[in-house]
Amino acid sequence: MKNSNNQTKVFKALFIMVMMIAGWNVQSQNATRFFPENDLITTGIYYYPEHWNENQWERDIKNIADMGYEFVHLAEFAWYKMEPVEGTFDFTWLDKVVNLCVKNNLKIVMCTPSATTPTWMRVNYPETFIMDGHYIRAENGTRGLGSTVNSKYRMFVGRIVAEIAKRYGQNKNVVGWQIDNEPPALADYSPDSQEAFRKWLKNKYKTVETLNAVWGTAFWSQWFNSFDEIVIPNTNLVGWWGNNPHALLDFKRYSADCQADFLDLQAGILREHILDNQYITTNYTAICTSADPRRTNKLDFASYTAYPNRGSNNIGENGFRLGDGKLILFASEYYKSVGGVSGVMEIQPGPVNWGSYNPLLLPGTVRMWLYHTFAAGGKLACSYRFRQINYSSEQYHAGIMKPDGVTPSPGGEEYMQFMEDVKSLRKQYKPNKKMPEKLVARSTAILWNLENYWVIDRQKLTHQWDTWGYPVKFLELTKSLGAPSEVISEKADFSKYKFLIVPAYDLADSVLVKRWKDYVANGGHLILTCRTATRNRDGHIWEGEWAAPLSNLIGAHVESTDMLSSYKNGDILMNSTHYNWNNWADLLAPEKGTVVLATYNNQFYKGKAAVVRHKIGKGSVTYIGVDTDDSKLEKDILSDIYKTAGATTEDYPEGVYVYWRDGFNFAVNYSSEAYNMIIPETAKILVGVKTLKPAGVVVWTE
Repeated sequence: MKNSNNQTKVFKALFIMVMMIAGWNVQSQNATRFFPENDLITTGIYYYPEHWNENQWERDIKNIADMGYEFVHLAEFAWYKMEPVEGTFDFTWLDKVVNLCVKNNLKIVMCTPSATTPTWMRVNYPETFIMDGHYIRAENGTRGLGSTVNSKYRMFVGRIVAEIAKRYGQNKNVVGWQIDNEPPALADYSPDSQEAFRKWLKNKYKTVETLNAVWGTAFWSQWFNSFDEIVIPNTNLVGWWGNNPHALLDFKRYSADCQADFLDLQAGILREHILDNQYITTNYTAICTSADPRRTNKLDFASYTAYPNRGSNNIGENGFRLGDGKLILFASEYYKSVGGVSGVMEIQPGPVNWGSYNPLLLPGTVRMWLYHTFAAGGKLACSYRFRQINYSSEQYHAGIMKPDGVTPSPGGEEYMQFMEDVKSLRKQYKPNKKMPEKLVARSTAILWNLENYWVIDRQKLTHQWDTWGYPVKFLELTKSLGAPSEVISEKADFSKYKFLIVPAYDLADSVLVKRWKDYVANGGHLILTCRTATRNRDGHIWEGEWAAPLSNLIGAHVESTDMLSSYKNGDILMNSTHYNWNNWADLLAPEKGTVVLATYNNQFYKGKAAVVRHKIGKGSVTYIGVDTDDSKLEKDILSDIYKTAGATTEDYPEGVYVYWRDGFNFAVNYSSEAYNMIIPETAKILVGVKTLKPAGVVVWTE
């Protein structure tokens, strides 16, 4: 017990140190070096040898190679088999699979198994699991329930990671490492987490008086006399309405920091033992609302998982068979903001087992998803999983192979087609191709920060506000206009982009606002929207006018905000065109010299400005004070901004995404209607045809 207490003290000291030095995204090397340009994209597959009889391994690995895959993803959930008894390790079975991969010229992505702990850990060390909001310990049997701040859990994880790294870190057939699996940054209310949270707060605020001021604890007698009195804010006990939003924001930050530190712990151990040319990544979910990938310091890049078809209607009559294109659309850009490259580490090959309903996919859909990740810059495309398992929780989850283990599923057939296409495109690749000038003139960035999601989704003010979907909407609009678009962080160089869109960036400070102003003064075109800079970084409303830091920047004042019921439509007038809204409306009072682009055309404030434009130096600021459901207003405004700045635009329909990458042009179609792509007569079509059918793909060069 004494030794355990010492370990706890050591961990807590290290945790504070880590929190003090932690910063945003300090990747030490350029992740593009792991992926040769002329490979374009590399393909892989998840294989779980521990699920199958050993006499089937050789057949399965050979089939993986024969199908055209280039790497195999191994061992992410196999802790029990690598350490069947505490402190006793067995890698003989994994050695056999690795050797089979080498024999069949397959590379390997090796995984750390921290997401699924062995039963002996829960039996002997229950404190290694998180505690939920009802103060009940989690149990083994699923994924991601380890307490990332528990010293015993971290010790066990560090030990197994070191053993795996020493075993395979010098193997030249291992090209990379995936840490954990879909890191969740779950809320942990355990005693260890309570203490770690207090340490995190002490490091951040130094004095309890400062914390009281930031948290606003004078409200409802929440005042703390010392850090020792603080407990993690728990909505289960005081209800949604009773929780302090500033405390909850800090708890989100703390949880994300803990998750990032846990990943960095493993990455640091790996780097001590592995070859320099082996990358380290993890696979965040496409929609990730808790873990913050930008908080990691030691990942080479971030990959993502994508399940576009999970029982949603999507676009048109056949949308439910085509999936939601916005998942890959946003994830492919967002995760590139960590390390500069990304790729899909896990994508579904067919129906899943957990969707609200699980339909068959329209033929061609899996291939379209793969092309979408490729077109959006993905360096790898890997699918979960090779064989559909015959038992347990995911037995209804489709695989590349059907349950017999030897017959390719429809998704498997499409994957093979994609891999053949990639081989052909590699032969057509010409290095050093430059993006066409018309696309450079449209270069766009969308500034986004997960903290804004946390604070807005906690206090949406209207049930109609789509917190996650709001920045996604603007990415979708820019793509419909044919603009090459990226999702960036505040660390990015704004000047690289002709247009910078800042959607609902709630938390801001004077430093960020000045950067926006400098960007505009130097010729940039800034688009701000409602719910931007309404609060400071602590989540406090400004002691002044609404969105006070923006007034001089946008040349207008936000006087008040209106929200309508779901059955009531407001009317907006712009250039003699009427637009509907009912989600959100800022009423703007423009200053002299500010151009009013759109006004409210009904309600008691008819005539008030809804959208304004303000020129500063060489550039312009446009403030869009309204959120509409159909996005027609926002699209027309963006189109006007591009054209006024001298850039041409396209007008692609919803669900049709067009990209330029490495000298190739790509288009994919998630809609239920065919679309005729306008492709120059002089262009060379390499894949597909001009008429883009639902789930269709076309690739061409000019």
